[in-house]
Amino acid sequence: MQTAFVVRKNKKLNVIPRLSGAVGMAVAAAPVAAQSAGTTVAAVELPVVTVSGANESGFKADTASSIKTPAALLDTPRSITIIPQEVIQSTGSTSLSDVLRTVPGISFGAGEGGNPVGDRPFIRGYDAQASTFLDGFRDIGSQSRELFNVESVEVTKGPAGAYDGRGSAGGSINIVSKAPKLTSFAEGNIGVGNADYKRATVDGNWKFADHAAFRLNAMYHDAGVAGRDTTHQNRWGFAPSVAFGLGTGTRLTLSYYHMQSDDIPDTGIPYNNPTFNRRTDGRPRLSVAGDGSPVNVPRNTYYGLSDRDFRKDKADMGTIRFEHDFSPALKFRNQTRIARTSQDYIWTQPDDSQGNLYYGMIWRRTNTRVATANTIANQTDLSGEFATGTIKHKYAFGVEFAQEKSENDSYSVATGSNRCPSGPGAAGGYNCTTLYNPNPNDPWAGAISRVNNPTNSKTNTSSVYAFDSIELNKQWLLNAGVRFDRYSTEFQAARAANGTRAEYSRDDNLFNYQLGVVYKPVDNASFYVSYGTSSTPAGSFLAQGSDGNALAPDRAGNRGDQLAPEKNRAFEIGTKWDVLRKRLALTAAIFRVETTNARITQQDGTAVMGGDKRVDGVELGFSGNVTDKWAVFGGYTHLKSELRKNGGTGVAFGATDGQSFPNTPADSFSVWSTYQIIPNLTVGGGAYYVSKVWGSEATNKWVPSYWRFDAMASYRINKNVTVQLNVFNLADKVYYNQAYASHYASIAPGRSGVLSLNVRY
Repeated sequence: MQTAFVVRKNKKLNVIPRLSGAVGMAVAAAPVAAQSAGTTVAAVELPVVTVSGANESGFKADTASSIKTPAALLDTPRSITIIPQEVIQSTGSTSLSDVLRTVPGISFGAGEGGNPVGDRPFIRGYDAQASTFLDGFRDIGSQSRELFNVESVEVTKGPAGAYDGRGSAGGSINIVSKAPKLTSFAEGNIGVGNADYKRATVDGNWKFADHAAFRLNAMYHDAGVAGRDTTHQNRWGFAPSVAFGLGTGTRLTLSYYHMQSDDIPDTGIPYNNPTFNRRTDGRPRLSVAGDGSPVNVPRNTYYGLSDRDFRKDKADMGTIRFEHDFSPALKFRNQTRIARTSQDYIWTQPDDSQGNLYYGMIWRRTNTRVATANTIANQTDLSGEFATGTIKHKYAFGVEFAQEKSENDSYSVATGSNRCPSGPGAAGGYNCTTLYNPNPNDPWAGAISRVNNPTNSKTNTSSVYAFDSIELNKQWLLNAGVRFDRYSTEFQAARAANGTRAEYSRDDNLFNYQLGVVYKPVDNASFYVSYGTSSTPAGSFLAQGSDGNALAPDRAGNRGDQLAPEKNRAFEIGTKWDVLRKRLALTAAIFRVETTNARITQQDGTAVMGGDKRVDGVELGFSGNVTDKWAVFGGYTHLKSELRKNGGTGVAFGATDGQSFPNTPADSFSVWSTYQIIPNLTVGGGAYYVSKVWGSEATNKWVPSYWRFDAMASYRINKNVTVQLNVFNLADKVYYNQAYASHYASIAPGRSGVLSLNVRY
């Protein structure tokens, strides 16, 4: 965990970047000024404390998202939330899933079977795992992302086809990395806590020439999970970067990122209503079917095997960025990335597909994966502004080329029969365990071998895009964007018994656009209407996630290469207000996202693009400073999801029509707030609510609603040293943060506390 606050005396700083959308601006623990979208941040005297990560230099980290959003965010007719370093640090967030908890309307799905473990965010009810970006580049590899090298996280809601190419109808996530600045500083943070929590980070920036600087971020993390005795996390990483030409019209930045982990993964808790299959060995039935929620067992119940289960992730990324300003009105940027991520694991899923639970047993099914994903991508952008008479334009134009490859293999693990014929314990080789008293230290001695029969995926994409924000006058603006993608994908199946490998391929032309109208009755407020589209072609996940429109055949033999891309569209009406001297942002939006040709199975078992699904929603946001000492960041989202036409084979045809989306809570709320009691002491807290979440309404698998509360306090000892205490899940609430459709739900950590020391010079 990192400490949020460092000392800077008597300086005027533009502390907080502008945030806009369903949830607005960041907060700081000290008095700050919240920048209105499209306006300039007020210079505010900060006599005592500022927040680490504020923009103190002339270096401007220009991300792809800002180029593709040429207008000020207040003038952009979309819901965009930016979570900056200040919020990341004050909330004690160390992972992407941690910090996205502060954004209502985002939930997380679980990995199972062939679906990889890692970040699987759902935005407005749609899976956005393959719509996660790092500095504007699609980050397709499965992983759990760290924050030690992250400056901010941007969440764009609604179909992002015009901005990002293929992707989720619900939105996308862009992670912005830390970059060199024209200043010198060195910062170190050490944190300790319960559950064997130990974490250390360093962040050093050295200006070695008038216009050049080097920055190095590094991290070591070793911790258990509060309330989960066996699960353990160990990871480390470093990220060097060097920049030349800072503060000039021509800039070159070279950066590299490495992170790897070695964990004992969690197993989750099975649902209490599996399908009942009667045993014939005379073993008595011990329970009846439950209501569909997870089994009521102690929080630390762990069904895995500590000597067998493991998870290892690794990510390596190199990026070159060249920027040249021909003039203040014309800027050029070219950037290239080469990336490789890998994931290697064996973890125990508490499988109960055969109804062992009714007899007090759980089968220790293994999910396994040996996967790599490789990406090489290049983006070239021109951006600027011009006028045609009295009409002003802010524009961006670009081209992108990318090749993504993945290879997925697995392990063969001797796990016995899923019927648990010999019962739990030694008689069955410890492949089955008891429901209420599993032993993670059981001496399992089964065989493990690499299958060495992978599947391979490859996608080539060529794209061209253009955006224009048109100011007709001070009250009326138009915002438009178009993108064309030439999408070519291939899938090579695993080797069959006769040695052959089936191959599937598909080429698609994807055209997406967005259009919005903004009306500004006053300079600190806007009303907008927008419409946008996106496309989800076959194989868009490259077998790195749960692809609802896979290129390979499904279980019924339906070939994805014969099916067109899913088409998504969204309508949104919203308003954004900056009040209290433009220090507090209030936002509201109502929207509809719909897929009119989702992939479904027909009554005869064939697949067609004939499905229909819809999400209607309302979002409210509040962010910024209520007073000089009191800052807030939060929002509320209500979602009504419906599978309007969901297909189904045989008599199941139409049976799920009208049901809700999985992983889509109807209501979610979050607030994070800090208050400066005295110049050296700041306290804060957060409250988070998520309503009932379906793993699958069709099979009645769900997790209950919950409230979670966090707290923090930060104290400045002197001008260089700050201590911070964060307490997470203050009430020690037992709740579930992921729901898988079939077998299990992931249980969240219990109460934990972290005390950290931050030193900066």
